[in-house]
Amino acid sequence: MGRVQNSGLILLSSLLCLLLTATSAEHSRNSYWLLRIKSKFIDSNRLLDNWSSGSHICSWNGVVCSTDETLLLGLVLAGFGLSGIISPEISNLISLQILDLSSNSLTGSIPSELGELKNLRELLLYSNYLSGTIPSELGRLKKLKALRLGDNLLSGEITSYVGNCTELEVLALAICNIKGSIPAEIGNLKYLKALNLQMNSLTGVIPEEIGRCKKLQNISLAHNMLEGAVPSSLSNLDALQFLNFANNSFSGSIPKKIGDLSNLKYLSLMGNKISGVIPSELNQLTQLETLDLSSNLLSGTMNISTAGLRTLKRLVLSKNFLTGTIPSDLCPGPFPSEILTCSLLQDVDLSNNSFSGEIPDDIDRLGRLRNLALYNNSFSGTIPPQIGNLTNLENLMLFQNRLTGGIPAEIGKLQSLESLYLFENQLSGTIPRELTNCSSLAEIDFFGNHFHGSIPETIDKLKNLVFLLLRQNELSGHIPASLGYCEKLQKLALADNKLTGTLPPTFRFLSELTLITLYNNSLEGPIPESFSLLKNLTSINFSHNRFNGSISPFLGSSSLIKLDLTNNSFAGPIPVSILESRNLMRLRLGYNHLNGGIPSELGELTGLEILDLSSNDFTGGLDSKLSDLKQLDHLLLGRNRLTGSIPSWLGSLKSLGELDLSYNNFNGTVPGELGMCSSLIKLSLCNNHLSGSIPSEIGKLTSLNVLNLQKNNLSGPIPSTIQQCKKLYTLRLSENFLKGSIPAELGRLTELQEILDLSPIPTSLADLTSLHRLNLSNNLLRGAVPSSLSTFPASSFAGNENLCGTPLGPCGGRSASEGRQLSDAAVAGIIVAVVFTSTVICLVMLYIMLRIWCNLRKVSVSSADTGGFGQRGEEGRWDYPDREKRNSEYWKMSSPGLVPSPETNITSPARIFLAEDKDRPGS
Repeated sequence: MGRVQNSGLILLSSLLCLLLTATSAEHSRNSYWLLRIKSKFIDSNRLLDNWSSGSHICSWNGVVCSTDETLLLGLVLAGFGLSGIISPEISNLISLQILDLSSNSLTGSIPSELGELKNLRELLLYSNYLSGTIPSELGRLKKLKALRLGDNLLSGEITSYVGNCTELEVLALAICNIKGSIPAEIGNLKYLKALNLQMNSLTGVIPEEIGRCKKLQNISLAHNMLEGAVPSSLSNLDALQFLNFANNSFSGSIPKKIGDLSNLKYLSLMGNKISGVIPSELNQLTQLETLDLSSNLLSGTMNISTAGLRTLKRLVLSKNFLTGTIPSDLCPGPFPSEILTCSLLQDVDLSNNSFSGEIPDDIDRLGRLRNLALYNNSFSGTIPPQIGNLTNLENLMLFQNRLTGGIPAEIGKLQSLESLYLFENQLSGTIPRELTNCSSLAEIDFFGNHFHGSIPETIDKLKNLVFLLLRQNELSGHIPASLGYCEKLQKLALADNKLTGTLPPTFRFLSELTLITLYNNSLEGPIPESFSLLKNLTSINFSHNRFNGSISPFLGSSSLIKLDLTNNSFAGPIPVSILESRNLMRLRLGYNHLNGGIPSELGELTGLEILDLSSNDFTGGLDSKLSDLKQLDHLLLGRNRLTGSIPSWLGSLKSLGELDLSYNNFNGTVPGELGMCSSLIKLSLCNNHLSGSIPSEIGKLTSLNVLNLQKNNLSGPIPSTIQQCKKLYTLRLSENFLKGSIPAELGRLTELQEILDLSPIPTSLADLTSLHRLNLSNNLLRGAVPSSLSTFPASSFAGNENLCGTPLGPCGGRSASEGRQLSDAAVAGIIVAVVFTSTVICLVMLYIMLRIWCNLRKVSVSSADTGGFGQRGEEGRWDYPDREKRNSEYWKMSSPGLVPSPETNITSPARIFLAEDKDRPGS
């Protein structure tokens, strides 16, 4: 008996030794492979430092062992900050059930060797930088329940072999850049509960086989390029709770059978091409909490009844073509007021449709409402005062409707209200003081209404105010000083009102202000020096007011990008402190009383795109440092007292689209270098003292629309290269000393609508089919008016003494080259006139001769001869002066004084000028 016991003990000891030996060997083997796998990682956080051969692997970070520590079950290194690659040698961890390397920075491909891990249940590699395709070998993982590879840089298609993982419950491949179609083999995944393929580039249709995945609870295919109809087989998915097909290209109608998904809580079909009506069967989804059908082509009535949708919290039907009224058996009236039966509704968005009618008075039945968006519809009537009972309301968006009346004072009860957007309605009245009781208000936009009165003095109670946009109303009075205590304010727009007074000095407290627009008011006075403390300002527009003093308070902030002070009464020089605003892109100071020279320091504002200093009192020339403004698109310096020559360096401003140096005292020539400004659209150098010829390089300005060189001392011919400016529609060259002919090539400028020139009119101008108004008056034109222009009134050609032809007088005495050739009828008329005149003369002569013969019989021959000669002599003396007088009157008829102004005879809106010499000396 003792021997048997001893034998048993020996056997047990042997088995234990064998087991320990095997376990030790397994641990040694796993330790070896784990260290090999570690060698391919870059462990910047040193979380794998305790991976060493001197310790048991079950104590290593991220290693999961069985309870008895005999098996390696999991490698969970999620979020360890690892980079490097996944070693193919990981396939040697044959007992591994969980591999989680998610949320790291791993690169390289997914090793196909992972298909050897026959015991693997979970493969989690999401949120890395893995690339390449999904290996088909993963289809060998028969026990796999979760495959999550999303948020990587993968390519290729979803392998059809995934259908072999028949135990799969979760398939998540979102944000992977994968293409192709969804494989039909997905229908083999009988246990699949979650399918997430969103934000890829998948195409094709959803396979009907998806209806075989009876345990599916969550489907997200959003943000792909899927098309076709929403498959009716989805109605087989009784367990479905979450369905997101947003932002694809699905078409057709919403399947009525979706109403059979009794467990559905979330349904989004937004951003597709789904048309037709909203099926009433959706009202059967008694568990639905979110319904989003926005941005589709749905039409008809709203057809949603919350009598069935009792758990609905979020309803979004925006950006469709919904119209009509609600059926009377649900809730009568044009507004979809049947939603009022749903007391759980928190968010309602019916914006961008064609709903009409009034906002119902009993809207306060939606006691839990947080967001109400009804904008861009045709709602009319007033804002009901009951809206003040929606105490949970956070965002109220009623803009772009036809609402009238005022803002109800009850709105002041909305303590949770953060955004109030009422712009572009027909609201009127004053802004109620009670509004300032909405202590949470951060955004107010009342643009484009008819509010009058003053801005409430209690505005400073809105301590959270970030946006205050009251532009384009009829507000009057002063800007309240209390506004300066809304210290969180970032955007302030009070433009296009009737505000008066000065800028409050309290604005110095608005340190977070980034935008302020006060243009088109009647504000006045100097700007407080403390305004310069607002260092976050990026955009300032105080144009069209009556401000005066220095502009220095606006300068000194490196954040400033746009400054517009046009049409005020600011005076003094541009301060050097403008250098501190180095990020300026738009500087508009036109129509003020600024003086001094244009500072060379402006050349250091290298990001400047618009520089408008027009209509001031600047003197001096243009410093060469301004040539550093390479981004300049508009340079407007007209109507100053600038002198010197136009610098050639302007040609280096390749981005220049508009150059206006008009009404100054520039002299010298037009630099040919301007032809290098290939982007130039408008060039105005008129009313200066420029001389020399028009450079032929002008022809290089192929984008030019407007060329105005009038009222200078330019001479020489018009360059024929101007024909290359094919987009030219305004050409003004009057009041110069140009000579020669108008180039026939002008006829190729088919866009030309305004033209001004000196010399004969070429017949090629008939090709200017856009010509609606013609003014060639007060020039030195000569020759005949081309027949193609004869339909214009005589006033169009007045003041050209050497011009003739219809509609002017005939070109009698003209050479054939200058006048028109006579028609056959005219020739016949002239012949008849000559014959008739000759006959009359013959009869008169015969009468005279008979009288003379009679007198010869009574008087002497000498007396008869003398008397007869004297009579003819008188006729001769009377005849020539008379013709001279008539000729004088003919030319006088072409003088400017006897021709009506062209402005009184032509009313066409498309105005075309060839000359405007009303102020020309001698005219």
